[in-house]
Amino acid sequence: MSESPATDTISIDDFLKIKLRVGKVIEASDHPNADKLIVLKVDLGDEQRQICAGLKGHYTPEELLGKNLVLVSNLAPRMMRGMESQGMLLAASTPDHSRVVILTTDADVPPGSPVS
Repeated sequence: MSESPATDTISIDDFLKIKLRVGKVIEASDHPNADKLIVLKVDLGDEQRQICAGLKGHYTPEELLGKNLVLVSNLAPRMMRGMESQGMLLAASTPDHSRVVILTTDADVPPGSPVS
């Protein structure tokens, strides 16, 4: 008897809708209205975006400056504690979320480069 696929699986067509790009952090500051958020200004090559990320306690704004991050670039914007976030960065975390590590590139690539 074959097992049915997990209920949270997605099709390859759905996965291909997600656009991942490299973004270079050009500004970073603590969110003025949130204890865990850092506000990033990210260069995507053809545009700059503001990203709010729950990284406070894991990184300082200064540690993020100049980093190449992997971002979901076609996520609809949303308000986060009164500030618009125009994408989402990818990060790995331990099961208890005591450690969060951003996904970066291991070599310098131009901002906006696609990730596949």
